[in-house]
Amino acid sequence: MSDTEDRQQKLVTAARTTVGDELRSIVYFTEDAVEQLYLRNDLEQTADLVGFADNERLGFRSQTAYENTQLGEYRFTIRVFEHGYLTRVIVGDRGVWVTTDEMQIDRFEELASALAAVLRE
Repeated sequence: MSDTEDRQQKLVTAARTTVGDELRSIVYFTEDAVEQLYLRNDLEQTADLVGFADNERLGFRSQTAYENTQLGEYRFTIRVFEHGYLTRVIVGDRGVWVTTDEMQIDRFEELASALAAVLRE
């Protein structure tokens, strides 16, 4: 098994262990490549991985925008959708995004709701 295959298998194992049955998919990406590592068997392979990757690759550049801020080091991004979540993690020149079913993240939802209310005023 190559280093890349080993890393990819470890990503799948880590996500499955952490998220369990709520895990929908795992996609590994770099600036030049995108590869779906896992897709839950009850889902159809209809996602535009290249389109998603183009969007998630923006994270490579935005990492530098947050350097040396009082927020600290960038860790990950969560995108909230009607039926689940997308979590993106980037380290150096490699990234992964994981999609999950709906899970309890009440604090994020409450924060987003409160901020949106203020913006609507």
